[in-house]
Amino acid sequence: MTRFSNGRWAWAVITSLAALPVSAQPADVMDVRAQEIVHTSAFLASHPDLRYRALAQEAVSRGRLEEARTYFRRSARYADKLSQAALAEMWWGGQGGEQDRALGYAWMDLAAERGTAFLLALRERYWAALDPAEQRRAQREGPALYAEYGDPAAQPRLERELRTALRQVTGSRTGRVGGGMEMEVRVAGGMRRKVDPDVFYRDEFWTPAAYWQRQARELDQAGRSEGKIDVGLPTTVPTND
Repeated sequence: MTRFSNGRWAWAVITSLAALPVSAQPADVMDVRAQEIVHTSAFLASHPDLRYRALAQEAVSRGRLEEARTYFRRSARYADKLSQAALAEMWWGGQGGEQDRALGYAWMDLAAERGTAFLLALRERYWAALDPAEQRRAQREGPALYAEYGDPAAQPRLERELRTALRQVTGSRTGRVGGGMEMEVRVAGGMRRKVDPDVFYRDEFWTPAAYWQRQARELDQAGRSEGKIDVGLPTTVPTND
């Protein structure tokens, strides 16, 4: 038989949301035009948190779990809490490499630093499953992770990327459609697509405060998915069957 680890919800949420979870939001969070834009190469080039998470999810879909760890960690450096939770699950269950439950707890503690309810619940489940020696080591591992991946370091790192990209991003304005301007951006394969610049340059994609609010909505959506998803990476355990 198989069972899921205590962190199955974190893993299930991440692997069940499309290549970019931001595009899987309900209509009241993101409209169709924005869903198209967040898949473009031009957008992803400027948002390393989403770009690396998408690469991680693609690696997962191909069964390249060691590669997925690398990409999730890169995304985690830009304050992506779902990627940090994914790393917690991978360390906890030994997916894609060594198993280290103490380090898994430290990553989940980091993922929950904003007080997200479902991540806090997962963190407490992890803690309760650790033995005393693992708990002590988890407490020793935590400070180094926070120094590099905690919000005080990771959020300014992404904010610098957004500010730099906003200054450098280019688009050719080709005329008026429906009374507004349009621009061209690159999509996968090097092709170009016309998009609405008013959507592409929305504050929620470029202004730090609005961007973190958008990410909070994504985490809220992930939390609402908790308990409704029954997929993930199974762990094989002995059975008498």
